[in-house]
Amino acid sequence: MTTTTLAVLVPLLPFLGSVAGLLLGRTAPGLVRPLAVLPTLAAAVLAVLVAVRQGGGKTIEAATQLTPTGSVPIDLALYIDGFAALVAVLVGVVATCVQIYSTGYLREDPRYPSYAALVSLFTSAMLLVVYSGDLMVLLVGWEIMGICSYFLVGHYWETPEARSASLKAFLVTKLGDVPFLIGLFALAVDAGTFRITGVLGAVASGGLDHPTLVALLLLAGVAGKSAQFPLHTWLPDAMAGPTPVSALIHAATMVAAGIYFTARLLPVFAASAAAMTVLAVMAALTMVGSALAALAQDDIKRVLAYSTIGQLGYMAGALAVGDRGAAVFHLLSHAAFKALLFLAAGAVIHAAGTNSLTAMSRMSGLAKRVPDAYWTMTVALLALAAIPPFAGFFSKEAVLVAAEHTALGDRTVAPAGAGWTVLVAGLLTALLTAAYALRLWLRTFRGRGAEAPDHGRQPLAMTGVLWVLAIPSLGFGLTVTYLDDWFDGHALTPTVTTAVLGTGLAVAGAAVTYAVWRTLAARTPAGAPAPHVAHPDAEAGQVEAEALRLPHPAEDPADPGRVLLGPLHGPAGDGFHLDAVYRAAFVRPVLAAASLVRFLDREVVDTYVSGAGSATKGLGWLVRRAQTGNVQTYLSALLAGSVVLAIVAVALANAVAGA
Repeated sequence: MTTTTLAVLVPLLPFLGSVAGLLLGRTAPGLVRPLAVLPTLAAAVLAVLVAVRQGGGKTIEAATQLTPTGSVPIDLALYIDGFAALVAVLVGVVATCVQIYSTGYLREDPRYPSYAALVSLFTSAMLLVVYSGDLMVLLVGWEIMGICSYFLVGHYWETPEARSASLKAFLVTKLGDVPFLIGLFALAVDAGTFRITGVLGAVASGGLDHPTLVALLLLAGVAGKSAQFPLHTWLPDAMAGPTPVSALIHAATMVAAGIYFTARLLPVFAASAAAMTVLAVMAALTMVGSALAALAQDDIKRVLAYSTIGQLGYMAGALAVGDRGAAVFHLLSHAAFKALLFLAAGAVIHAAGTNSLTAMSRMSGLAKRVPDAYWTMTVALLALAAIPPFAGFFSKEAVLVAAEHTALGDRTVAPAGAGWTVLVAGLLTALLTAAYALRLWLRTFRGRGAEAPDHGRQPLAMTGVLWVLAIPSLGFGLTVTYLDDWFDGHALTPTVTTAVLGTGLAVAGAAVTYAVWRTLAARTPAGAPAPHVAHPDAEAGQVEAEALRLPHPAEDPADPGRVLLGPLHGPAGDGFHLDAVYRAAFVRPVLAAASLVRFLDREVVDTYVSGAGSATKGLGWLVRRAQTGNVQTYLSALLAGSVVLAIVAVALANAVAGA
């Protein structure tokens, strides 16, 4: 079988599994789980075969015209370079792990068939984005992901929080997708084609007439999909969905799409120094702001959500300094340990069985009860904090090295100011990341809340996946020297300067956090945080659905984040009130305009319509009253009318004579 055929099957198999799962979910429920897992697993295996055959060498291309348009053609095209091959393997592996994990996590959920089908469709759409060689076909996968995220985030649609979160995710990402679509058409008009190879060729020959405008329009869509400031607010709220969905969105789909798209079309953005500067500033604000917000959250899933936003900021920062190899390397590394973090958090929910979702202030005694989650989550947090030799250290250092080269003028793809912006923000975020990572670990596994009843050991489908994902979280960074050909052929190894600075700041952040925690723990008696409420069953999906209705837990006096952030703790915990700004600037004016339109419709338009109807009805009444059937009445009316006409005629004649 040719490589092209294998590549076509990679996104096709999950799609067929999704369709079959929806059709057979009610009639043959026993086939739902195999149809969820096996097509995705087969796609992952085929993606590995495609990557082996591609080998980081010559790009694999194939195309056929999808439809004649009369102007710019649209082609069903494949474009598989080293980046695409590796990202497709990532998507397939993570999606398979999520599907296997979900068979245990949502085993009693009555909506599991539709959930599994949507996850497969989500996976297929992301794989279409990865392999597509035509921007319009890529847009199809891009939009399908947005629709799937709407349904998956709103899986627990009975709760207002889930409904609100799904609607917010859809609207915020669509807000970025509108200029993104305009940017795609503008790019195609300048380049004369939607084919990615044609676009890159036009950029190389200087064929773009409006590079800054096109790049900024495309950045709006990237900011929405990849949760970059200021369109990042949907991602923390998306935690209302099931934890496996969070793992999929944060690790391998949706948020990765924007970074991957920018990496693939990086020459388009690099053609405009203004766009690269905007991207650098956006990445810096995203990194630092999300790290501060993560340090103030009590919900473990919201901590991880803000962590994802920060790590996406690192990837955007690498792109802003013109190094797509570092960006994609961190994308791959982050996907492994972030998927592990979310799935381990799901195991914690399953074990704790708390009505407080995953409020860390109510956790206690989980290290011994969930050893699989404890050890694997420890590995993932060390990778997140960029502690050597874990995967996050190598990929984060690659970003810092790229920023250093640009700042010092060794690389001229982007302005030096962009390099300094990303470098300073990246180092500060390294300090904050280690602080909130250790805070999460201490409060989750060394918490002082009331101990929950033991609900038994987690299913093997859940714990086995954790150990599978722990392998790349621990060792993926060590393989970077063997993958140079996959990353544009240049080395991604750290330098002494960035390694010492980055690791030193991470260790300092962790040390200060630990010291503060020890001090607060000594002052606070065990069980002081808000009381723990045990859930009647151990099914994590049920726990999440119920937990969304509960208020936030009480303040935890042993939270080191309050001391570390000081007066920033309140604003950081509320996402720096950005949602309130959006409500005041956009939501309220739109609602006011809608109210005005409704008023005009009811009081003005409806008045005219009702008046026209009433006038017609009255005229009909008069006509009906005149039709008596009496000949004498008709003759009298005729005579009266004739007299009136005669009088009018005489009056007009006199008026004319007098004039």
